[in-house]
Amino acid sequence: MQTLYQADFNEKLTMKDLNEIIDYQVVDLAGNFENRDFVDYLVKNVIENLEELNRLVEKYAPEWPLDKITIVDRNILRIGVWELVHDDSIPPKVAINEAIEIAKIFGGETSGKFVNGVLGSLYNDQKDELEDKHKAWREANNYKPEGEKVEETKPVLDAPAE
Repeated sequence: MQTLYQADFNEKLTMKDLNEIIDYQVVDLAGNFENRDFVDYLVKNVIENLEELNRLVEKYAPEWPLDKITIVDRNILRIGVWELVHDDSIPPKVAINEAIEIAKIFGGETSGKFVNGVLGSLYNDQKDELEDKHKAWREANNYKPEGEKVEETKPVLDAPAE
């Protein structure tokens, strides 16, 4: 979020500039942060899909022109919308909850509620599609979340030879 904030604040940055910002964020500010690949993945995908993400934010926050949304909230929404619409590996409700928590930490007093309202509206509008895409991803990747009961299959035994 901090990298996207800085990119949004400075506008028109190249990918080289973004990589330098990520280096600074990950190395200088985060110290022992070990998931640089995730940061690269998220920033790259949000930047590459910026026009679509902005359209969706504007659609689901019709009372708020994009340039009137704080830079922090705007970028949290971009991340949340991208995760909801494009990252089928993340359960939709988890993407929303993570965005709300980030908004509470980095945003203003009402940021969490605002992010919840926008992402919740998108989710409610596309609930079946979003849930189906995540379910299909889980099945394709044979993914079972921790704590989910896994059905045990009993081995088929050969009948004794007579």
